[in-house]
Amino acid sequence: MTRLQVRFSRREWLRLSRDLSIAVATGTDFSWLSPVAVAGAEQPFRGGKKIDDVDFNGELPMEMNTALGTELDGRLFTDLSTLTPEHPIVPTRDFFIRTRVSKLLNDNLPWTIRFTGLAREEVGLDLARLTAMEEPMGVHLFECAGNTRECHFGLMSAAAWTGVSLSEILNAVRIWPRTTQILISGFDRYQTEPVTSIPGASWIFNLDHLIARGAFLATRINGELLPRDHGAPIRLIVPGWYGCACIKWVNEIALVSDDAPATSQMKEYAERTGQKGIPALARDYLPAIIDYAAIPIRVERWLVDGAFKYRVEGLLWGGSAPVKKLEIRFNPEEEYVPVDHLDPPAQDRWRFWGHAWAPQNKGTHLIRLRVKDPVVEAKRLNSGFYVRAIEL
Repeated sequence: MTRLQVRFSRREWLRLSRDLSIAVATGTDFSWLSPVAVAGAEQPFRGGKKIDDVDFNGELPMEMNTALGTELDGRLFTDLSTLTPEHPIVPTRDFFIRTRVSKLLNDNLPWTIRFTGLAREEVGLDLARLTAMEEPMGVHLFECAGNTRECHFGLMSAAAWTGVSLSEILNAVRIWPRTTQILISGFDRYQTEPVTSIPGASWIFNLDHLIARGAFLATRINGELLPRDHGAPIRLIVPGWYGCACIKWVNEIALVSDDAPATSQMKEYAERTGQKGIPALARDYLPAIIDYAAIPIRVERWLVDGAFKYRVEGLLWGGSAPVKKLEIRFNPEEEYVPVDHLDPPAQDRWRFWGHAWAPQNKGTHLIRLRVKDPVVEAKRLNSGFYVRAIEL
């Protein structure tokens, strides 16, 4: 009998062991994840030397991983190019920010979440009681619905969260059993008149949708207390939903009627969360689930056996069903081909993919991806929204 021997580099061992760990932890069938496949993804660069990273073309310089502006006009764009499969979690200091804390928010006052109309009596839940209930909630990613190429797609991050499940909280306050819609609001008054957005941090949810998605109130990020810009002391997390629905500085959870009007925040983000027009009533809004998306985050230039080869690394995220097959092309006239390596599925976090590329021509190349299996409607991805260009 012939025994197949596969030799691994340190990078290959790290990737294989990490992929197997994810697959085991999530119950994924990893029979397809063979050592030969992992080694094959690295084989084109064996014995080579990395020269540099190729800049994406047509994207303006942007200050990354730095908090800019204040209040509703405050931003921090995460530098995705620094991510690696071995270090997939964004440090708290670099986690993206869409709105910074209000200058009117007083940290010295006791924090209480009011529950209005949900129980026989109006009740409040103070911070001490909430933190006594907290537990690890896993790794989840956020993407701002307004994430674009102009900010290098840096309004997106993933982190490990600690908090309390919303279902446990609602059980503790003994809400009415027939509750169907709830309004979750956060502190949203600002000292400075905003230029880029409008105040109104609140969203009306179908309660069944929240429970099904495993929504929770977060108290910590990456093991540390929530920073002020990230919603301290309490932020709503709805796994798999766009960040506009993940309300910061939560201070009220209220029962609303089935004919409640949509909030200003829901209307502002209606188009970007895939709604049909701008519905007047909250009940007519579709869940703000993050759409399927994939981008290259880094193109590495290698010198191998006297010739240039390129390692393209990227991220896949979003959607509801696990992606089994991701394809890539580098110019409109080319056929799509499967990426060389795709991380195993992991619930509500991004997956890394990698591809070896040896271009035949110089000039501009447009890197575009598509989800091949399952067959899904990925509006942004299929429209070319996430296409990135490089010049060789």
